[in-house]
Amino acid sequence: MENEALLRLSVFAGLFVLFAVIEALVPRRPRSQPRLTRWITNWAIVILDTITLRVLALALPLLAVGAALDAQAQGWGLFNALDLPLWLAVLATVLIFDLAIWAQHLVTHKIPLLWRFHRVHHADRDIDVTTAIRFHPVEIAFSMLLKIGLVYLLGPPALGIVLFEIILNGTAMFNHANIRLPLALDRVVRQVLVTPDMHRVHHSDLRAEHDSNYGFALSIWDRIFATYIAHPAKGHDAMTIGLEWQDDRPSRLSWSLTLPFRRK
Repeated sequence: MENEALLRLSVFAGLFVLFAVIEALVPRRPRSQPRLTRWITNWAIVILDTITLRVLALALPLLAVGAALDAQAQGWGLFNALDLPLWLAVLATVLIFDLAIWAQHLVTHKIPLLWRFHRVHHADRDIDVTTAIRFHPVEIAFSMLLKIGLVYLLGPPALGIVLFEIILNGTAMFNHANIRLPLALDRVVRQVLVTPDMHRVHHSDLRAEHDSNYGFALSIWDRIFATYIAHPAKGHDAMTIGLEWQDDRPSRLSWSLTLPFRRK
């Protein structure tokens, strides 16, 4: 789609700056590590993720949006067989792919090999807007392969994939941001979207709590599948973010990238 990459980048950059400013002005929790050190590492991981997707594109010329255009041109996938109105196909695409990301997230916690890579995300000692983009390159490649496969299976409109990606990136930054929503507003918003307080439970160092609240955008899936925990047992101020055994090493790039290959 024309200007699709520019649109996504513009929305991402605008929301990142917005949430970064808000969490600097009204933080939910005090930081345990210097922001600059963490941010350099987290952004370096993002750069490596981007390079990984570029390399993946050499082997698979069509990533998610391109795969959607190809599936449409070839008439492949469920949506092309059903010939749904565009608005309904776009809505269904966003809902189905959000559920798929929820399911993928759950699986990365349940399968030991996948958890080894996903725990790079959970190892962040603080949770803020950059935590939303801290994923090991192997996990990013795995996620893209699953997404491409689902695109060819369903044949969704490219517009739906673009909209889903924008919503996913935006809500992930929102619910990882270290911002304080008024409790009354949080109760209303979390009926539909995952809020920072809701997702923070998922980053608890307690296994029972980080095996919950898997949603990135819509909050309904955790309620439907009984994986929802409203609040951390210790409260948001006293809870510990990260993994039970870790120290300050997650702020180092080399340690974070090699974490999946360590015993713990």
